[in-house]
Amino acid sequence: MIEHFNIKEKFSLFSDQWTPHIVAELNGQYVKLAKLKDDFVWHSHEDEDELFMIFKGTLIMEFRDRIIEAKEGEVIVVPKGVEHLPRTNGEEVWVLLFEPKATKHTGEVEHEKTVKDLKRI
Repeated sequence: MIEHFNIKEKFSLFSDQWTPHIVAELNGQYVKLAKLKDDFVWHSHEDEDELFMIFKGTLIMEFRDRIIEAKEGEVIVVPKGVEHLPRTNGEEVWVLLFEPKATKHTGEVEHEKTVKDLKRI
């Protein structure tokens, strides 16, 4: 099936934060959209890399040894096994994520922000 959609329209379909929504899939990966605000949770993904493409705002990705700020139009790739804490500076940030289907939202960390059943929009 050929996928064709408008990303801005997809972002308009939800308001919840830190809850990724599936918009497409390819090669065993999900393409997800999420709105983020404030702090998430320290976690890692032992077997999967993560790609964050910033569509709106500035995403702050904290690592144990440094901090990266990614602005609109920029990308952060977090290698598998690297512990990270996504956060914002209080503004809402819109991101597109590429992740293998098996990727757990918060890795092996169970937290009140953990989402196990992702919706497709």
